[in-house]
Amino acid sequence: MEPLILVDGANVVGSVPDGWWRDRAGAAARLRDALAARDRSALPGEVTLVVEGAARGVAAIDGVAVEAAPQSGDDHIVALVAANVGHRTVIVVTSDRGLHRRVAELGASIVSPGQLRATISYGGRRQST
Repeated sequence: MEPLILVDGANVVGSVPDGWWRDRAGAAARLRDALAARDRSALPGEVTLVVEGAARGVAAIDGVAVEAAPQSGDDHIVALVAANVGHRTVIVVTSDRGLHRRVAELGASIVSPGQLRATISYGGRRQST
């Protein structure tokens, strides 16, 4: 079974200081699109982008599931880890120390936003043409 890769959307988007706070949904959509276009040999697995707040309206696309957290994104990620870690490898992308501790205690592995960004084409800003 493929690993489940849970991406803390707010944390990854927030790791690129590009004005994301002016358009949180747009920033999350750009991250989602970059995840969908990833080189699957560099980042194999089922990817789920967890969004919260103003980014809750971002829809799933082919190659990336999107989970809108009803409240706290961190709590939703913890619940997803707990529901999956017993039967598959779970990787959480975040630099949030508290979330890192909570999901590691459940058995998930952690990847930093920088490590993720090294495998996808995402700098935050929309590419100008």
